[in-house]
Amino acid sequence: MLLLDLEDLAPRDRVDAFRHAMTDNSVPNEIVHEECETGISARIEGWRMGGLDLFDMRSSGLEVRRTAKHVRQHRDRPVVSVSLQTQGIHRAEQAGTRFTLGPQDICVFHELAPRTYGWSGHGASQALTVDMEHLGLPVDTVIRASVRLRSSPVHDLLLGHLRSLFRDPGRLEADPGAGALANATTDLVRALLTSAAHDERDQRVREAMDNSLATRIMAYTRRHLTDPDLGPEHIAAEHAISKRQLYVVLARAGIRLEQWLIAERLEAACRLLVSPRHAALPVSAVAARCGFTSPSHFTRRFRAAYGTTPSEWRRHRTRPTDY
Repeated sequence: MLLLDLEDLAPRDRVDAFRHAMTDNSVPNEIVHEECETGISARIEGWRMGGLDLFDMRSSGLEVRRTAKHVRQHRDRPVVSVSLQTQGIHRAEQAGTRFTLGPQDICVFHELAPRTYGWSGHGASQALTVDMEHLGLPVDTVIRASVRLRSSPVHDLLLGHLRSLFRDPGRLEADPGAGALANATTDLVRALLTSAAHDERDQRVREAMDNSLATRIMAYTRRHLTDPDLGPEHIAAEHAISKRQLYVVLARAGIRLEQWLIAERLEAACRLLVSPRHAALPVSAVAARCGFTSPSHFTRRFRAAYGTTPSEWRRHRTRPTDY
């Protein structure tokens, strides 16, 4: 859903419109825009996925400052924001620490803590916000973790998960599983922050890691779908648990591993089959890229799931429209 597009406004009205969009239903901020000959630009889109709000913002250079005075005017239900820098190098300062953020970094801010954040030139970020009460972590834990996120083994896992959320947030927003996905995402965020804020031997870290285990297993499996040797033994070993414990953890999450793995691989194959970039890729190669060792087995599974062959699916989905 489009929340703001300054291109639709006269240059003289853009600063006020942007400030209103950034402070509406939120804690106030001081916003300083970089001077630009063509005027400031910004486009913000938003989605609601279960209990999470997702945002995609692209804009000209700016700096957003939240002072202690601003924090005292917080809303009734403060949030924690988790963001990715999808374009440009971003600058931030929190808890007396200055740092820069690139495409391989996660940035976390608590609404009840002062901070500065922004970029020069054209930049872009994707962010989600989690209700502080739902996250269930003290402000000082979030702040302590925010400047040492890369010390946690959960960092890269959450990074990949967040990127996957923003591939098609509109579709996720409307999916019946949006609520469960939002809860799983919150578990991962909690695990990252708890892990980064405390020693890994801390009981709180162990509990957070245990609570997010099913989510971490699924995220790991999605990243390794193309591995034909991916199976319960391999997945269990990678997470330092027994095969039996693997099945118990997934069963609690309502997942039957083999069926779920096949479904994920078939969904990945569907995307490859209709991708213009991979239009010349033979069906057998699509099968291999999605972790199927046998093209005939792939075709049987595909037909059982979608009622058609992979080749027919590709022809039907990529057929030019007649006008």
